Amino acid sequence: MNGAAPRFWAGPLRYWRWAARERPAFFWSVVIGALGPVTLAVVPPIRRALGDEDAAPIPLTYPVPTGPRKTLTGYDDDTEKD
Repeated sequence: MNGAAPRFWAGPLRYWRWAARERPAFFWSVVIGALGPVTLAVVPPIRRALGDEDAAPIPLTYPVPTGPRKTLTGYDDDTEKD
């Protein structure tokens, strides 16, 4: 085999084999990076098919009670002490 690196567009499979041997860190980084978008499309339907439901959304406001507020008594908060 020739010592020069093969060109990607001339033979992609040949280039991938060469890159896996000669530049494994770059090759596997690209492979793992390419799996990210695929994972976004594949994993959610599989999760739902297996019965895993999405969590309830986090409330963005505090629920304000309806009706009048109760007056608190028995804590001696409104009397001044001498």
